[in-house]
Amino acid sequence: EALTMNFLRRRLSDSSFVANLPNGYMLDLQRPDSSSSSPVSPATERRHLQPPQPVHSSSAGSSIFSSISSAVKHTTQAVGLLEPAASPVPAAAQKPKILLVIDDGHTDWAKYFQGKKVNGEFDIRVEQAEFSELNLASYVGGGCTVDMQVLRNGTKVVRSFKPDLVLVRQHAYSMALGEDFRSLIIGLQYGRVPAVNSLCSIYNFCSKPWVVS
Repeated sequence: EALTMNFLRRRLSDSSFVANLPNGYMLDLQRPDSSSSSPVSPATERRHLQPPQPVHSSSAGSSIFSSISSAVKHTTQAVGLLEPAASPVPAAAQKPKILLVIDDGHTDWAKYFQGKKVNGEFDIRVEQAEFSELNLASYVGGGCTVDMQVLRNGTKVVRSFKPDLVLVRQHAYSMALGEDFRSLIIGLQYGRVPAVNSLCSIYNFCSKPWVVS
């Protein structure tokens, strides 16, 4: 017993050991021993001997699970492993799909697609021009950028965009000077732009003997 008391005195005199003790630990040691206190009345003793009331397992389990889930969520968010839930983007805020119509100005294709949606979700924006008014650049990874210069009502309109779909309503090749636009068809095919009809069939129709054969 003397050795134990000497050991406790040395440990309690160590400031680092005392600093690491739980809050209220020293106060608990200074309280008088419950065994040496005044005798307990029979009613109090019976109250202490009553078994604790059972806790409903489902409510306790759900409470623990929600606490763990909340702790895991906050921890993973703190270290950047879990992104906060993003709010859904309304359909009105989504970018419209661009339809490039290659045709002359006699037909206004925009009015045929006005109010229409792709898959009931995306609006359709129509860009219309002739082959002679287009230039494009295609990329290995797919997609192409189209530069359009159109003269409308005496005003020159210049636009640059990436088409999501192409509708070809002009012949891409003619024997006339400056009427060979097969390079644009090849560029659209290289950029993997969907088309109606297929770009393969449009290129094949550039050669009348090939079509007749």
